[in-house]
Amino acid sequence: MTGRVLVTGGSGFVGRSVLPLLVRRGFTVHAAGPDPVDLAGVVGHRIDLLDAAQRRAVVADIRPTHLLHLAWYAEPGAYWTSPKNLDWVGASLDLAQAFAEAGGRRLVAAGTCAEYEWGSERLSESRTPCRPATLYGAAKDGLRRVLAAYAREAGLSFAWGRLFYLYGPGEQPGRLVGDTIRRLLAGERIPTTEGLQRRDFLHVDDAAEALAALLAAALEGPVNVGSGRAVPVREILARIGALTGRADLIGFGERALPPGDPAVIEADVARLRGELGVAPGRDLDEGLAQMVERYRALPPGAP
Repeated sequence: MTGRVLVTGGSGFVGRSVLPLLVRRGFTVHAAGPDPVDLAGVVGHRIDLLDAAQRRAVVADIRPTHLLHLAWYAEPGAYWTSPKNLDWVGASLDLAQAFAEAGGRRLVAAGTCAEYEWGSERLSESRTPCRPATLYGAAKDGLRRVLAAYAREAGLSFAWGRLFYLYGPGEQPGRLVGDTIRRLLAGERIPTTEGLQRRDFLHVDDAAEALAALLAAALEGPVNVGSGRAVPVREILARIGALTGRADLIGFGERALPPGDPAVIEADVARLRGELGVAPGRDLDEGLAQMVERYRALPPGAP
C-alpha cells in the first residue's frame, strides 16, 4: 500500500528513523512540525501543530491518504504529569478530524505502555486492562479510545502503536541510556537504585520499522511495540559501564526506588510478530555498543 503520508513529529526521536523507511516503501512523504526536516524524498512543513489553523491548512494542502501521528510533548521527566498532555489530546483529535474530512484513509498514532495497569508479568493488548497511573498515560489512553470510536464512525482504518522503552541515537537529555553513557564518558559518578526493576528496551530503529509496517498494513487496534524481553535496569547500566570502562562510577543502591515503581514492564509481542510480521532484530549489546561509540565521537558538550 502506498499513498501520501503526513508524519507529525518527523524531526523527533522516532520520526527521524521512520521517514526514510516510508520513502523506501514508496510513499510520498510529508513531515509537519516546528523543526526543519532535511531528507531526500521528504517534503517538510514547518508549523506549530498546536495551532489549529496551521495544522488544518497543511492537511487541506496535502490531502494525505495516510497519517502517522507521532508528535507529543516529550520533555523527559516532565511529560508524566504536565498539563500540556491535555493540549495534545485536543490537537490530536482535531488533526484526526481534519484528516478524515480531507479524504484520509489510514491513521496510525503512537501510544505508550503507560496506558496499561502495571503489575502484570506481560502486558497484552487483549488481556491487560488499561488503568494508567499517570496523566500522560491517561491522556494517551483517552485519546486512543476516542480515536477508535471516531474512526469507526468516519470510516477510517485505525491502528495504535504502543511504544515501550526506546533507546538509540538522538535521545533527548534526561533519558536513561543516553544520559548514562554521556555521564560515564565525562567521568561523572551516577548514584542509582539497585536496578532490579525490569524494563522492555527496544532500539528506536526497530520501533520505526514496526510503525512503518503498521502504517502500510491493514491491521487495526493497539499493537505493542517492544522487544518482548524485559531486562533488569542494573544489567543495562552494567553493560554501559563495561563498554565505557567506567563501571566504577555506577553507585548501585545509592538511591531509593520511587514509590509504586513497577517491578516489571514487558510487552507481549504476539500481535507484532504474528499478525504484523515484524520481529525486532537488533541485539541489545550491539545497540548499546554503537551508542557508546557514537557518543565517544561527539565533540565535548554536544547533545
